[in-house]
Amino acid sequence: MKIPVILLLLLLAISSCKQPQQSQVDSNKTQLLETNSCPGCELKGAILSDADLSSADLSGANLNGANLSSAKLTGANLSGAFLDSTELNQANLSGANLSNAGLAGANLTGADLSGANLNSAYLRGANLSGSILNNADFKDADLSHAKMEGTKLDGANLSGAFMPDETLKN
Repeated sequence: MKIPVILLLLLLAISSCKQPQQSQVDSNKTQLLETNSCPGCELKGAILSDADLSSADLSGANLNGANLSSAKLTGANLSGAFLDSTELNQANLSGANLSNAGLAGANLTGADLSGANLNSAYLRGANLSGSILNNADFKDADLSHAKMEGTKLDGANLSGAFMPDETLKN
């Protein structure tokens, strides 16, 4: 009789641990959409596709695994943000600050990153195929294993960028 009770209590404890995290993400998402500011926020897995987050402050935010497909992030501050495995396909990130951001495995297919600051960004394994990278600053960025087929790189700064596997292909 004690085992079912203990099992029930264990299941309740586990489910209550997950609930505050999701409610925190939901609360932070509401804050972001209402104020356009959520620095350092927990937004892991948040669905923000098509959202207008122009000039938003998301510095240091955790957006790992979030969906920001077709989002408008022009001039947004994403410096030091965690964007690993995030969906940013077709997003407009022109003029955004992504310095020191983690974008490992992120999907940036067809995104507009023109004039974006990606100084020291970590883009290992990111998909940038078909993206507009004109005048973007990739100084000291890690682009190892990134896919960059069909990108537009007019005026982009790649000085010090780490590309050991010849990421750039015609």
